[in-house]
Amino acid sequence: MGTTGTPGTLHVTFRVGSADYAIPAALVLHLESFEVATHVPGAPVYVAGLVQVRGRVVPVVDLRKRFGLPEVPHALDHRVIVVQIGTRVAGLLVDSAREVVSLDKATFEKPPELIEAQASGFVTAVARGPKRLLLIVDVATVIGEELAHGK
Repeated sequence: MGTTGTPGTLHVTFRVGSADYAIPAALVLHLESFEVATHVPGAPVYVAGLVQVRGRVVPVVDLRKRFGLPEVPHALDHRVIVVQIGTRVAGLLVDSAREVVSLDKATFEKPPELIEAQASGFVTAVARGPKRLLLIVDVATVIGEELAHGK
């Protein structure tokens, strides 16, 4: 993964559906290929299950389900972005992980009202990237309070 863009904060970019998203690289522990997750009975519908990553059992949130998108067949490009918030570790299942970019906070804008209202707090900003718009994701909201706070 290369670093591109103007000086700023590093973000990991990824694709889910037809949109490009970004999360702060400081929250990302690593990227992993995704094959299968162990289903957990009673888990929220957007939790794909558990995977073992580098000796650690990690719950995986399927961002397609979390964002209300239709399921697609498993593909080689699917990745799990392993993130950490405080002491909690979770994986984000994405269609593809793209690159690490440096984003200048001056390029961040509040999402349009319609997007903000419909995005359930998942999208906190829109950044004008070098070649495309990036939706900045609130990782704590996406992984869910029950995962973020260990409930």
